[in-house]
Formats: sequence, structure tokens, C-alpha cells
Amino acid sequence: MTLFRTALRTHAAKSGRRPSAPPREARALPLPVRLLAMLFAFAAMVAFAVVLARLTLEPSPASEALVHSNLHPGRSLHAYLSQPELRDAVKQIGGNLLLGVPFGVLLPVLAPRTRGILRVLALTAAVMLLVELVQGALISGRAFDIDDVILNTAGALVGYLLLGRRLGRVVHPRDRRRTRRGAAKA
Repeated sequence: MTLFRTALRTHAAKSGRRPSAPPREARALPLPVRLLAMLFAFAAMVAFAVVLARLTLEPSPASEALVHSNLHPGRSLHAYLSQPELRDAVKQIGGNLLLGVPFGVLLPVLAPRTRGILRVLALTAAVMLLVELVQGALISGRAFDIDDVILNTAGALVGYLLLGRRLGRVVHPRDRRRTRRGAAKA
């Protein structure tokens, strides 16, 4: 790092500009605070799993005749939006988006290896696909709907971009030594 700073100063002196400040390194939170954050995230994920199971895996015998599986992306969304009651569309679409948000927020805090937009999206899509498959195969009055998987995954994206990415970085900052070693090897 000293060689890099010296090169920056030399270049700045030749060009007549002031050297820019070195990039700030993220400080790790104290271990007890990190553990507390992870414990809270774990408890929140368990609570979310219970809510998810109650919302999606309880039988609905009254709607057995109305249920049809949807394998075509966008079909259910079109059906929701073409309903005369906007409230029902908002409830269906918004509810499915909200079901994904906790994944985007909590996964980067619980497991540092799940940090990254693609990993969060892939894991959320896999979990929600599994929930939809169980719904369609085992729960009476429920059906598989690919649009639910898409909306849940989009909700995870929103949660990750709004809060999850930052929380994950605060609780699990990247090891700068590894990053520098990896750059030196390349």
C-alpha cells in the first residue's frame, strides 16, 4: 500500500494536482454486535418462515374449484390487473412482492456467502419455487403459479437494494487483505 501511495503522490506532483485520499476501508463492527445482528436476523427469518408457511401452505378448501396452475409468466399478473377491483390486484401483487423482501434484507446478514445480488435472487427463486411446487402438489385449494415466484424474487431484489446490501456489508465487511492479495495475483 505504501508503494501505491508513493506512486500517487509522484503522479500528483508531476501533474500539479493534490493526491486524492486513499479509499476508506470499512471497519468491522465489534464481534458481540455482529453476533447480536446475526441472532436478530436469524430470529426474524424464523418468524418470516412461520408467516410464509401460514400464508402459503394452509389448505383453502373453499377455493378448490377456482384454482388453476399457471406456468406462463405474466398470465396471473394480467388476470390481476384486468379485475375491476384495483384493491384485489394491489393485494395480490403487493403481497407477493412483500413476501420476498425479507429474503433480500436478511440473507446477506445471516450468511456472508449469500451476499451479492445474483446469489440472493437465485436463493430466493429456489425457495419460492419449492414453496409453489409444494402448494401445487400437496395443498388443497392452492396451485403452482410462476408469477408468484417472479414477484417474490422481485421483492427480494427490492429488499436487497434498499437495505440488505448495506446491512450485509456492515455485519460482514469484506476482508481487505484477501482483496489485495487477489488483486496482486491477477
